[in-house]
Amino acid sequence: QLQASGGGLVQAGGSLRLSCAGSGRTFSSYYISWFRQAPGKEREFVAAIMWSGVRPDYAEGVKGRFTISRDNAKNTVYLQMNSLKPEDTAVYHCAAGKNIVRASRAHEYDYWGQGTLVTVSS
Repeated sequence: QLQASGGGLVQAGGSLRLSCAGSGRTFSSYYISWFRQAPGKEREFVAAIMWSGVRPDYAEGVKGRFTISRDNAKNTVYLQMNSLKPEDTAVYHCAAGKNIVRASRAHEYDYWGQGTLVTVSS
């Protein structure tokens, strides 16, 4: 019901835009977040956006470089990633939840999409 896309190979300093498209239900009232998991590392929170689109939340390491946005009419959330670094290399997953207390807590989410791989070369 959530499909992430837009990953690929990019050089350091480059940009990518990830998309998370919902299907089968409307996610306009859901909190949507992006998480990532690098090889050999734990999954970590990247960015989150409320259903209204206001007050997005970002992990410290991506603030000022990544921008999360949503288009409820298209049932889609985007993650614009600029100034990419090799340490951004990971599989990126989107997740949706209605009763989110803390966006960084993965267990609070109800739906998860298949990941999309982002590889940043140095």
